[in-house]
Amino acid sequence: MTQTFDIAIRRARLRGSAGRYADIGIKDGRIAAIAPRLDGSGAAEIDARGNLVTESFVNPHLHLCKVWTLPMMEEEALRAYQGEGMGKALSGIELASKIKEKYAEGWIVENARRAVALAALHGNLHIRAFADVDAKARLEGVKALLRVRDEFRGVVDLQVVAFAQDGIVREPGAAELMHQAMALGADVVGGIPWIELTNDDAAAHIRTCFDLAAEFNKDVSMLLDDAGDPDLRTLEMMAVEAIRRGWQGRALAHHCRAMSLYPAPYVQRLARLLRTAGVAVVTDPHTGPLHARVKELRADGVRVCLGQDDISDAYYTFGRNNMLEVAFLAAHLLWMMTRQDVAALYDMITVEPAKAINLDGFGLSVGAPANLVVLDRPDEVEALRYHSPPTHVISHGKPLDAAKMRAMVAAGGGAA
Repeated sequence: MTQTFDIAIRRARLRGSAGRYADIGIKDGRIAAIAPRLDGSGAAEIDARGNLVTESFVNPHLHLCKVWTLPMMEEEALRAYQGEGMGKALSGIELASKIKEKYAEGWIVENARRAVALAALHGNLHIRAFADVDAKARLEGVKALLRVRDEFRGVVDLQVVAFAQDGIVREPGAAELMHQAMALGADVVGGIPWIELTNDDAAAHIRTCFDLAAEFNKDVSMLLDDAGDPDLRTLEMMAVEAIRRGWQGRALAHHCRAMSLYPAPYVQRLARLLRTAGVAVVTDPHTGPLHARVKELRADGVRVCLGQDDISDAYYTFGRNNMLEVAFLAAHLLWMMTRQDVAALYDMITVEPAKAINLDGFGLSVGAPANLVVLDRPDEVEALRYHSPPTHVISHGKPLDAAKMRAMVAAGGGAA
């Protein structure tokens, strides 16, 4: 039977297809058919020319309220965070917090809009976006990201994280501000318990975050053990609390850099705990000299994914919301160079983070939401080698309005 599609993609090379081509039909926002050859036509026809067509990219970790703030401050925070084996990471965070005295919803919206437009151009259609909540930032970042979330709905999906960057116990009023942020409509509860002054305070920080998650029925994301200190153990604390609360699969761990200094037997025990708790790990090895032990975690069955983390702020100078670029950098930093490794890295910017942030129905399969990228290269190795923008981005079943996105980027002075 002849079919009519909203979009028909011809001569697509799918991952793992051993060089065989396929046609993909899209209708009513979903993937309607995948076959070696589809009869019928599309209102829009795209020739993939034998290049790779995959699910869109997913960024599970971006401090979106901070993008492009590096020019607004000195570089002491950048040096402190990344220097001396991350032994002064806490000092870096404290220095970086000065920018929040200038926080205002208006300019944060403009910066975030530019970053999300870049994400769209690079086929990064789902972002877990952090907004600092504390006495300096107040709710300015949350309000800004909620506005951007609504503006980009149906183009790039944002999960806004209310993030207690400066602590909860050590930061007077932070718990109440976090509650207000969730009441405003934040999607995820965000914590950073290792920043507290004692282990007891770190445990209290974690409990407060899970209390909020339970009250508002939301997922949890926490930055854990993000320093060069082998005695940090907040990842274990968070995983245990997830089990106690029945929040398996709804708690996501970020950074976990101290893991690189843990003894091997403890890493193995920790991996078993993470599996039991359903806790996935987001690593961003390009933004600091230490990182989670990706190969060991994956070998032990723990879900691991990659994040952009930062764009031109006190923690990282570069960044474009280009997840192929993130995977390219990770290939070097993690020494993942075989074709099997590169395929795993590709999973870590697509299907793995989609599962980690609980996206519904994500994937390149019939019936799934049509969020796809048509690349200019035939396989994962070549895609990472060049990490160029997709030739076509299909978002929620529609071709991306790339001209509109480029105009947003240009208005902010950046290049795609």
